[in-house]
Amino acid sequence: MINQAALALGTKRNTIMELADYGRSRAAIVGKENVFDFSIGNPSIPAPELVQSTLLDILQNMDPITVHGYTSTMGDPKVRAIVAQDLCERFGCDSKAEEILLCCGAAPEVAAACKALTTEGAEILVFAPYFPEYKPYVEQAGAIFRIVPADIPDFQINFSALEELICPNTTAVIVNNPNNPVGAVYSEATIQKLSALLERKSEEFGHRIYIIADEPYRELVYGDAKVPFIPNIYPHTVVCYSYSKSLSLPGERLGYIYVPSAAENGRDLYHAILGAARAMGHVCAPSLMQLMLSRCAHLHPDLSVYDRNRRTLMEALTSYGYEMAKPEGAFYLFLKAPSGDDRAFSAMAMEKDVLLMPGSDFGCPGYLRLCYCVSYDTVVRSLPLFEELIKE
Repeated sequence: MINQAALALGTKRNTIMELADYGRSRAAIVGKENVFDFSIGNPSIPAPELVQSTLLDILQNMDPITVHGYTSTMGDPKVRAIVAQDLCERFGCDSKAEEILLCCGAAPEVAAACKALTTEGAEILVFAPYFPEYKPYVEQAGAIFRIVPADIPDFQINFSALEELICPNTTAVIVNNPNNPVGAVYSEATIQKLSALLERKSEEFGHRIYIIADEPYRELVYGDAKVPFIPNIYPHTVVCYSYSKSLSLPGERLGYIYVPSAAENGRDLYHAILGAARAMGHVCAPSLMQLMLSRCAHLHPDLSVYDRNRRTLMEALTSYGYEMAKPEGAFYLFLKAPSGDDRAFSAMAMEKDVLLMPGSDFGCPGYLRLCYCVSYDTVVRSLPLFEELIKE
């Protein structure tokens, strides 16, 4: 017998990956330079030079058994201590090595956190628009997936809808900040309001409601935007972080979970997440990447390339008549579909080899996600096609 839920997930793939695969197949036919692939958030700036030189030094000068051997399931203790110290210095928190779990990127971290917080009848809430993979993460954990409708046009949190949906079965809410697909940054005022609501509801229901903070874009912010460090406001938070975007290492799969001891039942929650990760096949994060991180955890990305793409696209597309939320973080634009039908507009754009993700896949129909982590040349040469599309 074959698990039918697994079969359904395997036969209907992640739409983002499907569109990216389509782009690669088209590039083989018409040339990569003629495909304007805005489908996937694959960083277009190289990893910092220190990352590259550190990896070379490790490979050339360290014992291969150490470099490629197992580490502790939680991660090398020295590396965990370095990550904890980096958090202390940047956010003024009191993080410790024993509160850090090194993992293979943010995706399995969120999935493990969902599993650890799922009891019988549990519900986990997400705020639309949301990363589409949250749904299988929640449902594989055995929880019920609840969507809080989008707060349009500000794309903060729709608190009236949240109050209606939150209930005694709610065990967690997932907060993605900065947000994929919008690029919006939940402000400190928004997080303060969410914290107060969760405190009130936790007391009312007699159990703690946790935040699962999915933060792979935390360092990718522009202008005066600031991303609040949620545990400083609401300690009952599981932070899921990835170095995929900040260090331009998406394929290397390295990140961490931070569970503050100040969280209610914090130590039990940490070990429940560790157990959930174990049950899903986690052994340890890549040893080579952990060694690199011991020297590079403090690095920050150079955002000038992304910012130039962002400003160029916003100025040009607005002049053509497109409407969009102003992105303060990440590397996405969330456009209103000019026709109102996001899937139809995405299909029309594909005919010109312009690849845009329909907002329906993010729980927000009528919008399109555009990833601007591409070359500036791609941005500039795509503009006449965007003008043609809106005229059509």
